[in-house]
Amino acid sequence: MAAMDASLGGALSAGLASARERILGAAYELFSRWGIQAVGVDSIIARSGVARQTLYRHFASKEDLVLAFLERREDLWTKNWLQAGVQERASDPRERLLTIFDLFDEWFHRPDFEGCSFINVMLEHPDPADAIHRAGVSYLAGIRHFLEDLARRAGITDAESFAREWHILMKGSIVAALEGDREAARRSQKVGSLILRSELDAD
Repeated sequence: MAAMDASLGGALSAGLASARERILGAAYELFSRWGIQAVGVDSIIARSGVARQTLYRHFASKEDLVLAFLERREDLWTKNWLQAGVQERASDPRERLLTIFDLFDEWFHRPDFEGCSFINVMLEHPDPADAIHRAGVSYLAGIRHFLEDLARRAGITDAESFAREWHILMKGSIVAALEGDREAARRSQKVGSLILRSELDAD
């Protein structure tokens, strides 16, 4: 009986985890593609195939679901795609900075290119006190910390200031690509090469 109870408990836990993943997977797909405001809870329920009460059992509000989406976005986009891709393709910190735009170039040419979700949610929730806005700011700061570490390893003295400049270049290229300039990453890489050379020559 105890073994049966344990087995049943495990099955129930797996079912709950699966439902949560279906909800979060649907939210990720819809939010990253269409933004937060345009996607309602009903669309997520329809895409995930769960009952409304199941969704609210896992996420008490749409805000909670958005925050979970942003956390997942950091894992999948920032860590598993951007950071891992840069580290895989180049070993020298200077080359890694420039390799970011190689990854962006491939991303910009994909038919499912959707832009930066962190920027998008900040624009949709402009109040600096809003929890979603603060989360977007925090995840963008995480990208800058990654850039700052690369800059420091590359021998750049004011790594924090450089990281902010490089991040502006990255975000600008994303906006340009959304405008239709699919060569924005290559243009930004050229500008970045000049900035990097100038910084290293100055040091």
